[in-house]
Amino acid sequence: MYRIKVLDRIAPEGLALLGSGFSVSSGEAAPQGILVRSSGVDTDLYPDLLAVARAGAGVNNISVAKATGAGVCVFNTPGANANAVAELVFTMLGMAARNLPEGLEFCRSLAGSPESEVKKRVEGEKKRFVGIEMAGKTLGVLGLGKIGLRVANRGVMAGMRVIGFDPFPALENIHQLSPEVGLTRSLNEMLAKVDVLSLHVPLHDKTRGMVDAAFLARLPAGVVLINYSRGEIVDETAILAALDAGHLARYLSDFPTAATIGHPKVLCSPHLGASTEESEEQCAVMAVGELKSYLEYGNVSRSVNFPTAEMIPAGNVVSRLVMINRDVPGMIGFVSQAIGGGGINIASYLNESNGAVGYNLIDLEAPLPAALLAVIGQHPGVIRTRLIDFT
Repeated sequence: MYRIKVLDRIAPEGLALLGSGFSVSSGEAAPQGILVRSSGVDTDLYPDLLAVARAGAGVNNISVAKATGAGVCVFNTPGANANAVAELVFTMLGMAARNLPEGLEFCRSLAGSPESEVKKRVEGEKKRFVGIEMAGKTLGVLGLGKIGLRVANRGVMAGMRVIGFDPFPALENIHQLSPEVGLTRSLNEMLAKVDVLSLHVPLHDKTRGMVDAAFLARLPAGVVLINYSRGEIVDETAILAALDAGHLARYLSDFPTAATIGHPKVLCSPHLGASTEESEEQCAVMAVGELKSYLEYGNVSRSVNFPTAEMIPAGNVVSRLVMINRDVPGMIGFVSQAIGGGGINIASYLNESNGAVGYNLIDLEAPLPAALLAVIGQHPGVIRTRLIDFT
Protein backbone atom coordinates (compact mmCIF):
# COMPACT_ATOMS: atom_id res chain seq x y z
CA MET A 1 0.00 0.00 0.00
CA TYR A 2 1.67 3.20 -1.20
CA ARG A 3 0.97 6.34 0.84
CA ILE A 4 0.05 9.38 -1.27
CA LYS A 5 -0.28 12.96 -0.02
CA VAL A 6 -2.51 15.23 -2.10
CA LEU A 7 -1.87 18.97 -2.04
CA ASP A 8 -4.34 21.34 -3.75
CA ARG A 9 -7.29 20.08 -5.74
CA ILE A 10 -6.48 17.15 -8.03
CA ALA A 11 -9.28 16.22 -10.43
CA PRO A 12 -11.09 13.06 -9.29
CA GLU A 13 -10.74 11.53 -12.76
CA GLY A 14 -7.01 11.32 -12.07
CA LEU A 15 -7.20 10.12 -8.46
CA ALA A 16 -9.56 7.32 -9.49
CA LEU A 17 -6.71 5.76 -11.51
CA LEU A 18 -4.66 5.01 -8.38
CA GLY A 19 -6.76 2.02 -7.37
CA SER A 20 -6.74 -0.12 -4.26
CA GLY A 21 -2.97 -0.29 -3.84
CA PHE A 22 -2.77 3.33 -2.75
CA SER A 23 -3.73 5.18 0.41
CA VAL A 24 -4.62 8.76 -0.54
CA SER A 25 -4.94 11.60 1.96
CA SER A 26 -4.31 15.32 2.21
CA GLY A 27 -3.17 14.77 5.80
CA GLU A 28 -0.61 12.02 5.14
CA ALA A 29 2.46 12.86 7.23
CA ALA A 30 4.89 10.31 5.79
CA PRO A 31 4.05 10.02 2.09
CA GLN A 32 5.91 8.00 -0.49
CA GLY A 33 4.32 10.05 -3.26
CA ILE A 34 2.96 13.60 -3.51
CA LEU A 35 0.46 14.99 -6.00
CA VAL A 36 0.54 18.78 -6.21
CA ARG A 37 -0.48 21.76 -8.30
CA SER A 38 0.61 25.13 -6.93
CA SER A 39 1.50 24.50 -3.27
CA GLY A 40 5.14 24.57 -2.25
CA VAL A 41 6.89 21.24 -1.70
CA ASP A 42 10.13 20.99 0.29
CA THR A 43 11.10 17.38 -0.34
CA ASP A 44 13.48 17.37 2.64
CA LEU A 45 10.43 17.40 4.93
CA TYR A 46 9.41 13.90 3.83
CA PRO A 47 12.09 11.23 4.53
CA ASP A 48 10.03 8.39 2.94
CA LEU A 49 9.27 10.34 -0.22
CA LEU A 50 10.00 8.59 -3.52
CA ALA A 51 8.37 10.90 -6.06
CA VAL A 52 6.47 14.15 -6.58
CA ALA A 53 4.11 14.63 -9.53
CA ARG A 54 2.93 18.12 -10.39
CA ALA A 55 -0.33 18.47 -12.30
CA GLY A 56 1.09 21.28 -14.41
CA ALA A 57 4.17 22.21 -16.39
CA GLY A 58 6.31 24.42 -14.14
CA VAL A 59 8.05 22.95 -11.09
CA ASN A 60 9.41 26.11 -9.46
CA ASN A 61 7.21 25.36 -6.42
CA ILE A 62 9.14 22.11 -5.81
CA SER A 63 12.64 21.81 -4.34
CA VAL A 64 13.99 19.96 -7.38
CA ALA A 65 17.69 20.21 -6.45
CA LYS A 66 17.02 18.77 -2.99
CA ALA A 67 14.88 16.05 -4.54
CA THR A 68 17.64 15.01 -6.93
CA GLY A 69 20.19 14.83 -4.13
CA ALA A 70 17.86 12.56 -2.14
CA GLY A 71 16.90 10.33 -5.06
CA VAL A 72 13.35 11.69 -5.30
CA CYS A 73 11.89 11.74 -8.81
CA VAL A 74 9.98 14.90 -9.83
CA PHE A 75 7.40 14.70 -12.62
CA ASN A 76 5.43 17.36 -14.45
CA THR A 77 2.74 17.25 -17.13
CA PRO A 78 4.00 19.21 -20.15
CA GLY A 79 1.33 19.87 -22.73
CA ALA A 80 -1.64 18.81 -20.63
CA ASN A 81 -2.72 22.43 -20.08
CA ALA A 82 -1.20 23.87 -23.26
CA ASN A 83 -4.46 24.30 -25.15
CA ALA A 84 -6.11 26.05 -22.21
CA VAL A 85 -3.27 28.57 -21.91
CA ALA A 86 -3.06 29.22 -25.65
CA GLU A 87 -6.80 29.85 -25.86
CA LEU A 88 -6.64 32.33 -23.00
CA VAL A 89 -3.70 34.17 -24.57
CA PHE A 90 -5.78 34.89 -27.66
CA THR A 91 -8.88 35.71 -25.62
CA MET A 92 -6.89 38.36 -23.77
CA LEU A 93 -5.17 39.61 -26.92
CA GLY A 94 -8.55 39.99 -28.63
CA MET A 95 -9.92 41.91 -25.65
CA ALA A 96 -6.92 44.24 -25.65
CA ALA A 97 -6.92 44.77 -29.42
CA ARG A 98 -10.58 45.82 -29.41
CA ASN A 99 -10.46 47.75 -26.11
CA LEU A 100 -13.14 45.45 -24.74
CA PRO A 101 -12.45 45.94 -21.02
CA GLU A 102 -13.10 49.68 -21.38
CA GLY A 103 -16.05 49.09 -23.69
CA LEU A 104 -17.68 46.60 -21.36
CA GLU A 105 -17.23 48.92 -18.41
CA PHE A 106 -18.84 51.73 -20.41
CA CYS A 107 -21.86 49.56 -21.19
CA ARG A 108 -22.24 48.60 -17.53
CA SER A 109 -22.18 52.29 -16.62
CA LEU A 110 -25.35 52.78 -18.68
CA ALA A 111 -27.36 50.36 -16.56
CA GLY A 112 -30.61 51.97 -15.42
CA SER A 113 -30.62 54.58 -18.20
CA PRO A 114 -33.65 54.99 -20.48
CA GLU A 115 -33.49 53.10 -23.79
CA SER A 116 -33.20 56.32 -25.78
CA GLU A 117 -30.27 57.46 -23.64
CA VAL A 118 -28.51 54.08 -24.02
CA LYS A 119 -28.73 54.21 -27.83
CA LYS A 120 -27.63 57.83 -27.94
CA ARG A 121 -24.63 57.25 -25.68
CA VAL A 122 -23.56 54.06 -27.47
CA GLU A 123 -23.63 55.64 -30.92
CA GLY A 124 -22.08 58.86 -29.70
CA GLU A 125 -19.21 57.35 -27.71
CA LYS A 126 -18.30 54.09 -29.44
CA LYS A 127 -15.48 55.86 -31.26
CA ARG A 128 -13.65 55.98 -27.91
CA PHE A 129 -13.15 52.22 -28.15
CA VAL A 130 -11.92 51.84 -31.72
CA GLY A 131 -9.42 49.00 -31.78
CA ILE A 132 -7.13 47.17 -34.17
CA GLU A 133 -7.30 43.83 -35.97
CA MET A 134 -4.87 41.01 -35.24
CA ALA A 135 -4.70 39.93 -38.87
CA GLY A 136 -1.60 41.31 -40.56
CA LYS A 137 0.21 42.08 -37.31
CA THR A 138 3.51 40.38 -36.47
CA LEU A 139 3.41 38.01 -33.50
CA GLY A 140 6.67 37.00 -31.88
CA VAL A 141 6.67 33.89 -29.69
CA LEU A 142 9.58 33.53 -27.29
CA GLY A 143 9.77 29.86 -26.28
CA LEU A 144 8.40 27.13 -28.53
CA GLY A 145 7.44 24.47 -26.03
CA LYS A 146 4.01 22.85 -25.84
CA ILE A 147 2.27 26.17 -25.15
CA GLY A 148 4.40 28.38 -27.36
CA LEU A 149 3.91 26.23 -30.44
CA ARG A 150 0.13 26.36 -29.99
CA VAL A 151 0.22 30.13 -29.59
CA ALA A 152 2.31 30.38 -32.76
CA ASN A 153 -0.04 28.12 -34.72
CA ARG A 154 -3.10 30.03 -33.53
CA GLY A 155 -1.43 33.24 -34.64
CA VAL A 156 -1.16 31.82 -38.15
CA MET A 157 -4.85 30.86 -38.05
CA ALA A 158 -5.67 34.43 -36.99
CA GLY A 159 -3.93 35.78 -40.10
CA MET A 160 -0.89 37.10 -38.24
CA ARG A 161 2.71 36.99 -39.42
CA VAL A 162 4.35 34.75 -36.83
CA ILE A 163 8.01 34.44 -35.93
CA GLY A 164 9.41 32.35 -33.12
CA PHE A 165 12.62 31.91 -31.19
CA ASP A 166 13.74 29.17 -28.81
CA PRO A 167 17.38 28.83 -27.76
CA PHE A 168 16.94 25.09 -27.07
CA PRO A 169 14.14 23.87 -29.36
CA ALA A 170 12.78 20.34 -28.94
CA LEU A 171 12.40 18.62 -32.31
CA GLU A 172 9.09 17.11 -31.25
CA ASN A 173 7.65 20.60 -30.80
CA ILE A 174 9.28 22.16 -33.86
CA HIS A 175 7.78 19.42 -36.06
CA GLN A 176 4.31 20.43 -34.87
CA LEU A 177 4.75 24.07 -35.88
CA SER A 178 2.84 25.40 -38.86
CA PRO A 179 5.18 25.77 -41.87
CA GLU A 180 4.08 29.40 -41.98
CA VAL A 181 5.82 30.13 -38.66
CA GLY A 182 9.20 31.71 -39.29
CA LEU A 183 12.06 30.71 -36.99
CA THR A 184 14.84 33.13 -36.13
CA ARG A 185 18.32 32.24 -34.97
CA SER A 186 18.62 35.43 -32.93
CA LEU A 187 16.41 36.83 -30.18
CA ASN A 188 17.34 40.37 -31.19
CA GLU A 189 16.23 39.68 -34.74
CA MET A 190 12.78 38.65 -33.54
CA LEU A 191 12.37 41.48 -31.03
CA ALA A 192 13.05 44.11 -33.68
CA LYS A 193 10.14 42.95 -35.87
CA VAL A 194 7.19 42.30 -33.57
CA ASP A 195 3.91 44.08 -32.94
CA VAL A 196 2.94 41.54 -30.27
CA LEU A 197 5.38 39.53 -28.15
CA SER A 198 4.20 36.48 -26.20
CA LEU A 199 6.47 34.95 -23.56
CA HIS A 200 6.51 31.18 -23.01
CA VAL A 201 9.75 30.31 -21.24
CA PRO A 202 10.34 28.31 -18.05
CA LEU A 203 11.35 30.08 -14.84
CA HIS A 204 14.92 29.47 -13.72
CA ASP A 205 17.96 31.53 -12.78
CA LYS A 206 18.68 32.63 -16.36
CA THR A 207 15.11 33.72 -17.14
CA ARG A 208 14.18 35.36 -13.84
CA GLY A 209 13.76 39.08 -14.56
CA MET A 210 14.96 38.62 -18.17
CA VAL A 211 12.39 41.10 -19.51
CA ASP A 212 14.05 44.19 -18.07
CA ALA A 213 14.62 47.75 -19.33
CA ALA A 214 17.38 46.65 -21.71
CA PHE A 215 15.18 43.88 -23.13
CA LEU A 216 12.23 46.23 -23.63
CA ALA A 217 14.46 48.81 -25.34
CA ARG A 218 15.03 46.31 -28.16
CA LEU A 219 11.30 46.27 -28.97
CA PRO A 220 9.69 48.72 -31.40
CA ALA A 221 7.43 51.33 -29.85
CA GLY A 222 3.80 50.31 -29.41
CA VAL A 223 4.27 46.59 -28.81
CA VAL A 224 1.75 44.53 -26.84
CA LEU A 225 3.60 42.30 -24.34
CA ILE A 226 1.96 39.08 -23.17
CA ASN A 227 3.19 37.10 -20.18
CA TYR A 228 1.42 33.79 -19.63
CA SER A 229 4.65 32.11 -18.58
CA ARG A 230 5.60 33.14 -15.03
CA GLY A 231 5.29 36.47 -13.25
CA GLU A 232 8.95 36.50 -12.24
CA ILE A 233 10.07 36.43 -15.88
CA VAL A 234 9.54 40.19 -16.07
CA ASP A 235 10.86 43.20 -14.17
CA GLU A 236 7.58 44.94 -13.27
CA THR A 237 9.26 48.29 -12.62
CA ALA A 238 10.65 48.28 -16.16
CA ILE A 239 7.27 47.17 -17.57
CA LEU A 240 5.39 50.01 -15.87
CA ALA A 241 7.99 52.56 -16.94
CA ALA A 242 7.69 51.41 -20.57
CA LEU A 243 3.89 51.63 -20.39
CA ASP A 244 4.02 55.13 -18.92
CA ALA A 245 6.47 56.25 -21.61
CA GLY A 246 4.27 54.84 -24.38
CA HIS A 247 6.95 52.40 -25.50
CA LEU A 248 4.65 49.49 -24.61
CA ALA A 249 1.03 49.76 -25.70
CA ARG A 250 -0.31 47.07 -23.37
CA TYR A 251 0.84 44.45 -20.89
CA LEU A 252 -1.29 41.29 -20.64
CA SER A 253 -0.55 38.95 -17.77
CA ASP A 254 -1.91 36.00 -15.83
CA PHE A 255 -0.08 37.14 -12.70
CA PRO A 256 -1.76 40.16 -11.06
CA THR A 257 0.25 42.09 -8.50
CA ALA A 258 -0.41 45.15 -6.39
CA ALA A 259 1.86 47.16 -8.68
CA THR A 260 0.17 46.22 -11.95
CA ILE A 261 -3.56 45.72 -11.41
CA GLY A 262 -4.39 49.41 -11.21
CA HIS A 263 -2.51 50.51 -14.33
CA PRO A 264 -4.86 51.47 -17.21
CA LYS A 265 -2.68 49.74 -19.82
CA VAL A 266 -2.40 46.45 -17.90
CA LEU A 267 -4.93 43.68 -18.44
CA CYS A 268 -4.64 40.84 -15.91
CA SER A 269 -6.44 37.54 -15.50
CA PRO A 270 -6.33 35.90 -12.04
CA HIS A 271 -3.92 33.04 -12.84
CA LEU A 272 -6.47 31.25 -15.01
CA GLY A 273 -4.11 29.83 -17.66
CA ALA A 274 -4.72 26.18 -16.81
CA SER A 275 -8.10 26.67 -15.12
CA THR A 276 -10.41 24.74 -17.39
CA GLU A 277 -12.22 21.52 -16.53
CA GLU A 278 -10.53 19.78 -19.44
CA SER A 279 -7.04 20.96 -18.52
CA GLU A 280 -7.36 20.05 -14.86
CA GLU A 281 -8.56 16.57 -15.77
CA GLN A 282 -5.77 15.99 -18.31
CA CYS A 283 -3.10 17.24 -15.88
CA ALA A 284 -4.43 15.02 -13.09
CA VAL A 285 -4.63 11.93 -15.30
CA MET A 286 -1.10 12.44 -16.60
CA ALA A 287 0.38 13.19 -13.16
CA VAL A 288 -1.28 10.17 -11.54
CA GLY A 289 -0.18 7.92 -14.39
CA GLU A 290 3.44 9.03 -13.98
CA LEU A 291 3.41 8.57 -10.21
CA LYS A 292 1.64 5.21 -10.31
CA SER A 293 4.02 3.78 -12.93
CA TYR A 294 7.04 4.98 -10.97
CA LEU A 295 5.94 3.56 -7.63
CA GLU A 296 4.73 0.23 -9.00
CA TYR A 297 7.40 -0.39 -11.65
CA GLY A 298 10.12 2.22 -11.24
CA ASN A 299 9.38 3.56 -14.73
CA VAL A 300 10.29 7.18 -15.43
CA SER A 301 8.48 9.30 -18.01
CA ARG A 302 8.36 13.12 -18.19
CA SER A 303 10.62 13.68 -15.21
CA VAL A 304 12.44 16.99 -14.81
CA ASN A 305 15.36 15.53 -12.86
CA PHE A 306 15.67 11.84 -13.85
CA PRO A 307 16.31 10.34 -17.29
CA THR A 308 13.49 8.56 -19.10
CA ALA A 309 13.59 4.82 -18.34
CA GLU A 310 10.79 2.34 -18.94
CA MET A 311 10.92 -1.46 -18.98
CA ILE A 312 8.24 -4.15 -18.88
CA PRO A 313 9.13 -7.06 -16.54
CA ALA A 314 9.19 -10.50 -18.19
CA GLY A 315 7.29 -13.45 -16.77
CA ASN A 316 10.34 -14.91 -15.05
CA VAL A 317 11.14 -11.71 -13.14
CA VAL A 318 10.66 -11.97 -9.38
CA SER A 319 11.87 -8.53 -8.30
CA ARG A 320 13.19 -5.29 -9.73
CA LEU A 321 16.06 -3.35 -8.23
CA VAL A 322 15.92 0.40 -8.80
CA MET A 323 19.31 2.01 -8.32
CA ILE A 324 19.77 5.78 -8.55
CA ASN A 325 23.38 6.85 -8.64
CA ARG A 326 25.65 9.76 -9.38
CA ASP A 327 26.72 9.70 -13.00
CA VAL A 328 30.21 8.32 -12.36
CA PRO A 329 32.12 5.45 -14.04
CA GLY A 330 31.96 1.89 -12.78
CA MET A 331 28.44 1.78 -11.35
CA ILE A 332 27.06 -0.78 -13.79
CA GLY A 333 29.99 -3.11 -13.18
CA PHE A 334 29.75 -2.69 -9.42
CA VAL A 335 26.07 -3.55 -9.09
CA SER A 336 26.25 -6.39 -11.64
CA GLN A 337 29.14 -8.01 -9.78
CA ALA A 338 27.41 -7.57 -6.44
CA ILE A 339 24.23 -9.25 -7.68
CA GLY A 340 26.11 -12.01 -9.50
CA GLY A 341 28.26 -12.59 -6.41
CA GLY A 342 25.06 -13.23 -4.48
CA GLY A 343 24.13 -16.02 -6.89
CA ILE A 344 21.25 -14.10 -8.46
CA ASN A 345 20.68 -14.02 -12.22
CA ILE A 346 19.92 -10.70 -13.90
CA ALA A 347 17.07 -11.12 -16.38
CA SER A 348 17.24 -7.57 -17.83
CA TYR A 349 19.23 -4.44 -17.17
CA LEU A 350 18.34 -0.90 -18.30
CA ASN A 351 20.67 2.01 -17.56
CA GLU A 352 19.93 5.61 -18.52
CA SER A 353 21.67 8.86 -17.64
CA ASN A 354 20.96 12.57 -17.98
CA GLY A 355 24.53 13.65 -17.24
CA ALA A 356 23.93 14.12 -13.53
CA VAL A 357 21.95 11.09 -12.44
CA GLY A 358 22.28 7.47 -13.51
CA TYR A 359 19.03 5.50 -13.33
CA ASN A 360 19.00 1.70 -13.38
CA LEU A 361 16.18 -0.82 -13.67
CA ILE A 362 17.56 -4.30 -12.91
CA ASP A 363 15.16 -7.23 -13.21
CA LEU A 364 16.07 -10.28 -11.15
CA GLU A 365 15.03 -13.94 -11.33
CA ALA A 366 15.23 -14.41 -7.55
CA PRO A 367 14.59 -12.30 -4.45
CA LEU A 368 17.36 -9.90 -3.45
CA PRO A 369 18.38 -10.40 0.21
CA ALA A 370 18.09 -7.33 2.42
CA ALA A 371 21.76 -7.62 3.39
CA LEU A 372 22.86 -7.47 -0.26
CA LEU A 373 20.53 -4.52 -0.92
CA ALA A 374 22.18 -2.72 2.01
CA VAL A 375 25.65 -3.38 0.61
CA ILE A 376 24.65 -1.90 -2.76
CA GLY A 377 23.07 1.11 -1.07
CA GLN A 378 26.23 1.85 0.90
CA HIS A 379 28.37 2.40 -2.20
CA PRO A 380 29.50 6.07 -2.24
CA GLY A 381 28.21 6.50 -5.78
CA VAL A 382 24.72 5.29 -4.96
CA ILE A 383 22.08 7.91 -4.08
CA ARG A 384 19.19 5.57 -3.41
CA THR A 385 18.00 2.00 -3.95
CA ARG A 386 14.54 0.50 -3.98
CA LEU A 387 13.36 -3.08 -4.41
CA ILE A 388 10.01 -3.78 -6.11
CA ASP A 389 8.59 -7.23 -5.39
CA PHE A 390 6.54 -8.74 -8.24
CA THR A 391 5.57 -11.95 -6.44
